[in-house]
Amino acid sequence: MRKLISHLIITLDWVVVLDPVAETIRKLRDGQEIYQDFFSRVAEEDAMLLGRVTYQQWAKYWPTSKVEPFASHINTVPKYVASRTLQSAPWGPGGSATLLKGNLKDAITNLKRLPGRNIGVHGSPTLVESLIESGVLDELRLEIYPVTAGSGARLFQGHRGVRHFQLAGSKTTPNGVVILSYTP
Repeated sequence: MRKLISHLIITLDWVVVLDPVAETIRKLRDGQEIYQDFFSRVAEEDAMLLGRVTYQQWAKYWPTSKVEPFASHINTVPKYVASRTLQSAPWGPGGSATLLKGNLKDAITNLKRLPGRNIGVHGSPTLVESLIESGVLDELRLEIYPVTAGSGARLFQGHRGVRHFQLAGSKTTPNGVVILSYTP
């Protein structure tokens, strides 16, 4: 069965919507070690799952982006969007993403049963929390940056009870970024 793996960039104060500190994170992320680690993980994916908000932001940018190698990846893999409100999910000249409607757990379980490699969940913190709550997320991967944002959306804002995670991997880069992988 395929694995569903979340990738989140996060600050020390657990902010995941990074507008106020995006430039600082870009500079810290510029190190080869972080990109090599990230893109080695992305290379293991052949599909992507996005929440509605991340989809709406990314669909405006990535279909015409020249930022490589991520642009080529995101524009060529099948994309799935979890949404209760969208009626369609166009993705520029490259076609459309597939909308997942109805029971999220059932839809994800069916996706995981299809042949293929890992399914990546990029951004989409509200969706990530729902995937953890429903028990379908296989790995939570966090790039933690040594900066605080002060305000913004945080991971586990709607947290509903105790969850235990097992550390599956860790790495600290020379510029202080910590990359952690957890399994629920």
